[in-house]
Amino acid sequence: MGGSVGSEDGDVGFQIAPMVDVVFVLLLFFMAMAGAQTSELELSINLPGGASADRTAPKSTPIIIDINPDDSIVVNGKTFDSPSTKNLVQLQAWLTETMKMFGKSDPVIIRPAMETAQERIIDVLNAAAAAGVSNLSFG
Repeated sequence: MGGSVGSEDGDVGFQIAPMVDVVFVLLLFFMAMAGAQTSELELSINLPGGASADRTAPKSTPIIIDINPDDSIVVNGKTFDSPSTKNLVQLQAWLTETMKMFGKSDPVIIRPAMETAQERIIDVLNAAAAAGVSNLSFG
């Protein structure tokens, strides 16, 4: 009989060492993943949520001032002053009253048309400044 090692029909048998290696690699992988998930939970991130939001604070409504190409000024569908008026007394009075009533933190958005003259935009800016508007932007 030859010098072969193992059984005579060529069957090597079940080897346990490679299986133990695979189990250790899987164990190591799951331990590393469990540690990564724990560290993600420890991050201090403030996410926006519906339950923790302050629902008692009033929402500010933006005041949108449209300047049309014919220099007319429209706020919430109402036209103020005539297109030839330079100092915009009606707009300034309305803005002053609105700022007193609702607070100076309400945003005022000026939306001029593309054809609007720069002088008319400056007139609206002057009226807003005289009314005490502090939160002003262009739209």
